[in-house]
Parts: sequence; structure tokens; C-alpha cells
Amino acid sequence: ADKINLIPQDFFAELCEQIIQHLNHKIPGVNTAELCQRIQTSGVEINVGDLAKIATVISFLFSTAARNNLSTEELVTTLGSAVSVLPKHAVQVIRHVWNEQGKSISVSEDARNMATVGQFVDIKWKLGVAMSSDTCRSLKYPYVTVTLKVADPSGQITDRSFEMTIPQFKNFFRQFKEMAAVLETV
Repeated sequence: ADKINLIPQDFFAELCEQIIQHLNHKIPGVNTAELCQRIQTSGVEINVGDLAKIATVISFLFSTAARNNLSTEELVTTLGSAVSVLPKHAVQVIRHVWNEQGKSISVSEDARNMATVGQFVDIKWKLGVAMSSDTCRSLKYPYVTVTLKVADPSGQITDRSFEMTIPQFKNFFRQFKEMAAVLETV
């Protein structure tokens, strides 16, 4: 509640709306790193970890309310003692967002099972050449750096990076071609 109190109402509303969109499978996840950077730019001291925890709690709140088909008033009443702890602006935002968009959350069993794996969002790669190191004067070997942007089951978007040698990359590429060929037969 103390951390929620730090977040300005407009940013908290944006966070809640992104969570609803994620639960509706309209976006792959909530980019808490980007949102946190914007909040910090506005002069508020909050770190990404705290914002991610808040997003997880709000996501749990909305998904549980959807599973139980709660009305807006039932949701606010169910928050009960938390309402006295939560900042007034947060309760107002939760009430408003749930009232406007809460009923649209789909809670199909397939969607819940899929969400436990995470979701691929984007891929970036670059080719590099290692020229030398402190233990070897002349390396001159090429490598590929791949960065995957993935939304974990809670909706947090994270980057995962790894490097591959050229033979490893060729194997990686071959496997993607095989997947594409199988997908074309479906």
C-alpha cells in the first residue's frame, strides 16, 4: 500500500488498464520497466521490482474477481480491510477500471493453461566479432547475440539474452525452418 501511494493516479490507472488488456489477451504483458522509467522521470522514486509486485497483486485481484464474477461493488466490498490501507485514489481507479472493463475478462480454461508458460513478444539479434581478450590476443571469431522479449505468466515483460557461435546459430536457424515447415502443414 505504501508503494501504491507513491504512484500518481494517472500512472496507476495506466497500469490497471494494461493489466486488464493483458488478462484479455490483447497485449502479451505489462512492460513494468518502461512504465517505471516514465514514473521515475515524473519525479517519483520507485523501483521496477516494487512496480512488478504491485502489477502482480493487481493482476491477481482482477483475475480472481473475474473468476468469481464479482460486480464492481462486490469487488470493492471484498477488498474490505484493504480499502482502509489502500490509498483512496487507488480504490477509485480499481473501481473505475473494473466497472468499465472488468466484465470483458475472459477466463477460459485454455487461456489459463496457456498463460502458465509465458508468451514470446519480440526477438532482436546482432552479429559481432570478438577481436581479442585478456587471455588471447587474436580471437577473430564471429558470434550472434539474441535477445528475446518474453511476457512471463504474471504478465511482466522481461528480456533474455544469449550468445551463439555461428554453428550454434545455424542449428538454431535450421530448427526454426523445421518449425515453419510443420506449421505450414497444419
